[in-house]
Amino acid sequence: MPEILFVLLAGVAAGALNSVGGGGTFVALPALVAVGLSPVTANASATIALVPGALASGWVYRRELAPVGTASMPALTAVSAVGGAIGAGLLLTLPAASFDAAVPWLLAFATLVLAFGRRLSRTLTTALGRPVGMSSRAILIGQFLLALYGGYFGGAVGILMLALWSIGLGIDTAAGNPVRVTQIAAMYLSATVLFLVASDALSAPLVIAGMLTGALIGGVTGAHFARRLSARLLRGIILTTAATMTVLYFLRS
Repeated sequence: MPEILFVLLAGVAAGALNSVGGGGTFVALPALVAVGLSPVTANASATIALVPGALASGWVYRRELAPVGTASMPALTAVSAVGGAIGAGLLLTLPAASFDAAVPWLLAFATLVLAFGRRLSRTLTTALGRPVGMSSRAILIGQFLLALYGGYFGGAVGILMLALWSIGLGIDTAAGNPVRVTQIAAMYLSATVLFLVASDALSAPLVIAGMLTGALIGGVTGAHFARRLSARLLRGIILTTAATMTVLYFLRS
């Protein structure tokens, strides 16, 4: 019961973070590893557990969806789903040691993007005198690469999406948040189908159920209250969590 309560609370935090700014995997993955799951199994289980929360958040934001640049929502979502599935396949195909070695560096990369992505966007906009423009093809290619990352690991993939759209299209973070949530849901959903069939993620059903329930609560609650939170405070919390997890994973490796 203490473990179930622990992952339930971690799921609430992860679902809430994903719905309002991203970074839920930074909470979900370490929590599942802490209760005894291997990193690969924990990553697959975290993805499965976060799907309902992501879908619920996407439903809350459904009336605020808009195309990303010149890329339509159906095209963007299809690319996200395909990339997520392929990324999940890479996670299950590559040796577990590869994932163990990659996780700290993936965390570090996502943390750096979170910390400096907005500054880079402002610098490029100032240098060019206008927001950087991306073609529809470039947007979809970038989204596919991020979806690969999302299916393979997922840590801060929503943050990376917002950074790409901000740098490449000048889209405001708040305006892009509804689309970010729906794309994460597409990635996680397609990856989950593969994980349920080909991984041992269901070896700890009570743990997954606890985190899934928490993530659903956090996802709905976080989406409803996203506009009432201080963006600066939220960004600081996510960045602190990301940096802490990065340091811990480097020490662990």
